[in-house]
Amino acid sequence: MTDNHNIRTDDELLDAYSRAVIGVVERVGPAVVRVDRLREVRRSRRTEGSGSGFIFTPDGLILTNSHVVSGAEHLNVTTADGRSHHADVLGDDPDTDLALLRISASPLPVVELGRSADLRAGQLVVAVGHPLGFEHTVTTGVISATGRSLRARSGRMMENIIQTDAALNPGNSGGPLVTSAGKVVGVNTAVIMGSQGLSFAVPIDTATFVVTAILQEGHVRRAFLGIGGQNLRLPRHLARAASVSAQTGVRVESVVPESPAGRAGIQPGDVIIGFASTSIASVDDLHRVLTRDAIDVAATLLIVRGAARMDVPITPTEAAA
Repeated sequence: MTDNHNIRTDDELLDAYSRAVIGVVERVGPAVVRVDRLREVRRSRRTEGSGSGFIFTPDGLILTNSHVVSGAEHLNVTTADGRSHHADVLGDDPDTDLALLRISASPLPVVELGRSADLRAGQLVVAVGHPLGFEHTVTTGVISATGRSLRARSGRMMENIIQTDAALNPGNSGGPLVTSAGKVVGVNTAVIMGSQGLSFAVPIDTATFVVTAILQEGHVRRAFLGIGGQNLRLPRHLARAASVSAQTGVRVESVVPESPAGRAGIQPGDVIIGFASTSIASVDDLHRVLTRDAIDVAATLLIVRGAARMDVPITPTEAAA
């Protein structure tokens, strides 16, 4: 006779790691969707790209990547139960590579959002998405690092990016990065092609800010100066002559007519080294200070012109949406 006490159930055979991952997938998987970008071709719609997303409110709000929906004539969302839905873009923010969609359907499963500020290196994470057309693919890994910087396709630097070694492939973009507690802490956004274990996600704290801005104002508000510039290492003799300690700054290459910079008298060749008491060593530094809080607020732009240091009063306006 078989000793029933020696028969182990599947649950007992699963280790803690496997149970955690399975629990996450069962909890989050139903709310992960496929997002298809469609184009009209000879009276039919052709798929020209796809990615992932996830439903986070019962009324059909979906987070995904900006680059997943960019340029789409039509968007189609397929939910985990196989239903197909037209999706509307409520807002698109290329500077954070995030987009907010809505579908009209019910009932809808939803994910629970966590806090990315609490993440620690080494923490278990799970990525769920639709890479290369393979439905609901699951990969696992750990948080490799937080606070990374990654350049968005718009050219602006994205801050506080999450680095993970959970494998991502084309089609994973926009899918959730989830903790072992089943809470979404990131939106998978990029992988360094040709590398292994280098994947990145936009933190959910950033996504929450972007979603709130889109729902309240239709877009993320940022300040605008009206210059084009590039990073420049200040020659030592020039820095000494201008009595500045800065080693690098932003050389103004162009000025938009009738912009705040144009009205303030900024000229091509000027080197920006400060804004409103904040040191500016690069274009990325300038982007960081040009938030909505700087819109219509009088400030001082510290520049080097020739061999002279100058404080130039300037009032940024709001960047076009």
